[in-house]
Amino acid sequence: MALDILKERGIPLERQSFNWRELVDVPFSKLDDDAFTRVRVILMNGIEMESVRFLHSFARMNRDLRRVLAEVRRVDHHQITAVNWLNPPDQSPLETTIGYEQVAIEITAHAALSEPDPYLAQVYRFGMLEDYDHLYRYSALLDRLEGKDANNILQSYTDVTPGRPTLVEHRAPVDDVRAPYDRRKASVITKLNALTIMSAEQQTHNYYANVGPFFADPVARLLYAEIDSIEEQHVTQYEALIDPEETWLEKWVLHEANEVYNYWSCLQQEQNPRVKQLWERFLDYELGQLHVAIEHFNRLEKRDAAEILPASLPDPVSHTSHRQFVRDVLSREVHLRAVGDQIVDPNVVPESAATLEYRKRLNSAGSPSELVAAGYQYTPGTELSRRAAQIVGQKEATP
Repeated sequence: MALDILKERGIPLERQSFNWRELVDVPFSKLDDDAFTRVRVILMNGIEMESVRFLHSFARMNRDLRRVLAEVRRVDHHQITAVNWLNPPDQSPLETTIGYEQVAIEITAHAALSEPDPYLAQVYRFGMLEDYDHLYRYSALLDRLEGKDANNILQSYTDVTPGRPTLVEHRAPVDDVRAPYDRRKASVITKLNALTIMSAEQQTHNYYANVGPFFADPVARLLYAEIDSIEEQHVTQYEALIDPEETWLEKWVLHEANEVYNYWSCLQQEQNPRVKQLWERFLDYELGQLHVAIEHFNRLEKRDAAEILPASLPDPVSHTSHRQFVRDVLSREVHLRAVGDQIVDPNVVPESAATLEYRKRLNSAGSPSELVAAGYQYTPGTELSRRAAQIVGQKEATP
């Protein structure tokens, strides 16, 4: 369905309220619900967290708008609670990690496919192959620590094989700062893609930093520390895509539009009726918040928000498996590296001395991502099922 975001005004901000029972509802089922319900929950939590973080930063830079920003931000905070508390309590932090990496792979794949700018599309493909390898390393850890098959979470939507090895993903900071789009020329989907992927990666960075120290297993602690460092690099990469010349008000309007766009995308594809109702409610809330931002943008900048927003939204984010696309990109681009703001073939343009030295130092005592996957090859059913099959085979071979 088409949605005219300039005409649809949603629920006014003053009517956006909650009680505790609405904020802490019954969670989804980690096994019975479709895996993309989890993907949507994780993604929307990240997008709401980015909104709250942005609005805090904006308020610190603007005296006159602090009160209205506080009103919008409080609603966003409660939306975070309602969304994030949909995660089930029987889903371990490591299983949730598998979900985070599925979000990174599938949503970034959509961004790469929908992005009209060839440079930005390549940046998304580049980052996607790194998250793809993280899924493989965490799947090995899940197998070893909990004896669980990652596919119980992934539901066969996403492959579990190595990507660009995490070992070589470590880069000097200057080699993670990409070139931004031009706010005057970039399409709306370009701006929404950048906000969406930055939000997802920023949330992943925060999650790994928070849960990593609470693992008792020393390899798990090392692995979370290593991959969390890459997630910081990814936040650097994706935030650099956003034009720094956008005004604070322009960025506010785009943040609200991105929330509308993503809730609308969730609504189109959600299978869980109860969760779908939440997406519908929050779409109406975000439309109301968007028009608050538009009102202040129009008034203070003496501009029309129609200059930066479309009448109707782009095609929704495709919450579906992108398996073949990922395989194709893996076969063509896994060898690529980053130098400055460019993605390069290292056989043509060698990696920088700064990155090589940085990587050498970090890996000087060994690589956790290589250690956790040593001798590991994903097959359905975890290592226990493989051992059982080996025992059966040995017995059958014994005369």
